[in-house]
This record gives sequence, structure tokens and C-alpha cells, in this order.
Amino acid sequence: QVQLVESGGGLVQPGGSLRLSCGASGLGFSIYTMGWYRQTPGKQRELVAAITGGRSTNYADTVKGRFTISRDNAKSTVYQQMNSLKHEDTGVYYCNAYLAIEAINYWGKGTLVTVSS
Repeated sequence: QVQLVESGGGLVQPGGSLRLSCGASGLGFSIYTMGWYRQTPGKQRELVAAITGGRSTNYADTVKGRFTISRDNAKSTVYQQMNSLKHEDTGVYYCNAYLAIEAINYWGKGTLVTVSS
């Protein structure tokens, strides 16, 4: 059974930092593209950042230069370092594992990030 478990969310002031983690089990982690998505009320879930098995990265324009995604295949974990946080970064962050060749998607349950003074 595949599980993705996010952690690291919380309340932070504007300009602050948080580090999200997502531990994966039950899948061949190293071959999956791992991503972080964000959802806010009334909006569709949107891609924030992704990292392929070859460690190529992709970021939403709104977070470029502030967020960094990384992965540790030995620990089956993906991270997202979030710096210079803004109010608009508030939302539930979901971890995603995607295997293109088999069109497989797995999702975590999400972790809430609230940026507020």
C-alpha cells in the first residue's frame, strides 16, 4: 500500500521560512516524479514545485527564487524549503508521486501552511 505522509506545516509570519517533508512508502520512490501542490479555498489544486527522478526541477513562477524542492532517495523523502513566505503562500500543501509511464498518481493527505502576522 502506497503512503505519502506530509509534515512541517504550520503558522509562520510573512518573510519567514518553513520546510515541508513528505515520506513515501510502498513505491519505487527513486523513479517517481515528486511534487508539491497547493490548494486554497475556491481554487483548484496547483503545482508549486516538482522534481524528477533525475533531479530536474520545475517551479511555479510565483515561488521561483523562494522555494527549493529536493529529494533523498535513500530516505524516500521529498522536501520543500520555503523562504520569504507571503500571505498568498497560505494553503494546504499536498505531496504527489507521479509515474508518467504508467499514468499513476498518488497523493498525501496534505499539511496546512498559514502565513499570517
